[in-house]
Amino acid sequence: MALKKFKPTTSSQRFKLVSALDDITATSPEKSLLQPRKSSGGRNNTGKMTIRSIGGGHKQKYRIIDFKRDKEDIPATVKTIEYDPNRTARIALLYYADGEKRYIVAPNGLKVGQEVMAGKGAQPEIGNALYLSEIPFGTVIHNIELRPGQGAKMARSAGSSAQLMSRDGKFAVIKLPSGETRMILQSCKATIGMVSNTEHNLEVSGKAGRSRWLGRRPRTRAVVMNPVDHPMGGGEGRASGGHPRSRKGLPAKGYKTRYPKKASNKYIIERRKK
Repeated sequence: MALKKFKPTTSSQRFKLVSALDDITATSPEKSLLQPRKSSGGRNNTGKMTIRSIGGGHKQKYRIIDFKRDKEDIPATVKTIEYDPNRTARIALLYYADGEKRYIVAPNGLKVGQEVMAGKGAQPEIGNALYLSEIPFGTVIHNIELRPGQGAKMARSAGSSAQLMSRDGKFAVIKLPSGETRMILQSCKATIGMVSNTEHNLEVSGKAGRSRWLGRRPRTRAVVMNPVDHPMGGGEGRASGGHPRSRKGLPAKGYKTRYPKKASNKYIIERRKK
């Protein structure tokens, strides 16, 4: 995975840093695993704008990803590594021994032709999905389930990974990408390795147009608005805007919005790092 730098022939090319896509082995997706994906433009069912700064962008089709890895004890061969417009990570197309095809989130280091498996008999190798009860301590994992059979919910984006620290009773202790340490049932599954496209966070779009291609419209800063439009608006000249808060007056940057009596609090051993 490498980044591509450009000659500064224009001002937008000067700082542009994008993925070289040298890890991708196929340009067209598997048709049987595609779904239509409608763009909302930030509007609800009545046509009213409910989310700002969304709209336009290139037309995309959704790739159906196997987050459950419930096809156990059947070996699969990695056919291609592909680009997915719906996520930051790469995806891998698997051909199972019984003829079925599925997409998975590609871990870093997964190669075409490699064999992967899921279930109790699988080895703790890159791309294999195992139960937390069978993964060795200290192993780097991703695509972690929160409830057995639910499908992966945590550590799914590019370059993210968690670590299995220990086991306590029926729970496994996991250190998450945020720095949070929490308990998860050992009957949940996780995939071995780190998610691919590790340098995604270093990419620089270079120009506003690239944001428009991704469906992001310009976002007006709060401090330049009028007092009627935002709590941080108004004032003479370039006023700083006072305490940072949302459009509805909720404080931002440090204000805790998590419900203090949330049921999952008892599973969190250590909070995320600020």
